[in-house]
Amino acid sequence: VSPAVSPAVPPRHMDSVLEILDALESPARGGSPGTAAALGRGLGVCSTPGCQAVLGEPPGTPERPPALTPGQWQLLTELLHHDPATQQLGAVLAPDGSTVALGPLLAGIEAGLRSGGFGRPLPTLDPPADPLLAVTIAEALGTSFLLAQRGDNNITALGPGGCWDDVENPQNYTLTGPPSPVPDPVAIGAMDGVVLGARLAKGPLSVAELLRGYYGTGNGSEAGRPPSSYRRRDFRALAGQGRLEKEVAAVLGVLRTLSPSPELLRNVGTEEVAAVAHRAAREFSERYVECPAIMPRCLWGARPYRGTPTPLHPPLGSVFLHHTLEPAQPCWTFGTCARAMRDMQRFHQDTRGWDDIGYSFVVGSDGYLYEGRGWHWVGAHTKGYNTQGFGIGIVGDFTATLPDPDTLALVRDELLPCAVHSGHVQPDFTLRGHRQLGHTDCPGNALFQEIQSWPGFQ
Repeated sequence: VSPAVSPAVPPRHMDSVLEILDALESPARGGSPGTAAALGRGLGVCSTPGCQAVLGEPPGTPERPPALTPGQWQLLTELLHHDPATQQLGAVLAPDGSTVALGPLLAGIEAGLRSGGFGRPLPTLDPPADPLLAVTIAEALGTSFLLAQRGDNNITALGPGGCWDDVENPQNYTLTGPPSPVPDPVAIGAMDGVVLGARLAKGPLSVAELLRGYYGTGNGSEAGRPPSSYRRRDFRALAGQGRLEKEVAAVLGVLRTLSPSPELLRNVGTEEVAAVAHRAAREFSERYVECPAIMPRCLWGARPYRGTPTPLHPPLGSVFLHHTLEPAQPCWTFGTCARAMRDMQRFHQDTRGWDDIGYSFVVGSDGYLYEGRGWHWVGAHTKGYNTQGFGIGIVGDFTATLPDPDTLALVRDELLPCAVHSGHVQPDFTLRGHRQLGHTDCPGNALFQEIQSWPGFQ
């Protein structure tokens, strides 16, 4: 018997999801803005007690809508069927290079649509909890930190990240370590669910249109960053650490009254709930809100390191700032920044004869840091000083012009404080331009002038 031919399943990319949403929401085919959310729940997006308390019991198992091909239906079913053992199956690659779990994203979208007056009104929870935060992040965080506190100390409550087999045609996402209940794609999907749910609460829009605008997909715009690259800032404005802590505690209060969760909260007193909520909000904020997102080497397509890297011994006392000069133009999208990284690595390895790309990290104007040698290995960025500090390169030539204000702020206000909080850099670190330590114009006159007013500059 010949094996069953699997239908052509589209790549696990946000563009594939948008094509599915377009088909589902098209009024010509009997769709509406709530169609995708309802389908999502039928397929298992909302499988936890807290989520079901907000959005309701899932409807029966849905049939494939005629608007979708068998391949699209298979993709959607795999993406939305919630199975904690295979968290990575629920994620797609977004155009900005981030990996987004669709479950919390769609739950946030449904909560937003319903609080905006589309569909049945949302219930009032007791104790009072924000339905949007409950279904996206608060329940997941609270239960994850409770479980981690219960278990042995090896259990983590957040992360890990992961990598795609091929960013041009993403099919398989592999986590880089043992999964917690909130791996990176779930955290990112939840933040996007909060940001977009809050937008929909102001009035319903086509979900496909909303997502297309947010992820900057299919518009090929090189002119600026997509809104999704500001998710950390936008999420913080809606749910800073204090608000998040309050909502995690509230949702754990709601869970006490639901079955089957009392088991999880048995013998957990009010003080312990408060402590769990405090820790969850603090660690989530430090990891996903205060610190910039780092694109790992596997995502930008790095070649292997040649030879054996030398470990660094943090915390280090210095940060050295560079401009890349080549490419001379800042990169505004994941695609162009990843290409710039590959070009620089090739130049550093093949022309300069170095083991790897020289910088510790490279900063794109797309809002992301790109991992070079990273936090753990000695780089090749500042001759004579590589063991003493991290080399940060900003993509572009900054002799006459400055990087855009958002990129400067990313380095000054997020990367540097985060490097201190996370123990990689000493609190009294010194910041220097490359030219102060070698015969070079780097990091360019304009940028060198700018950093003289930054904290730590010497």
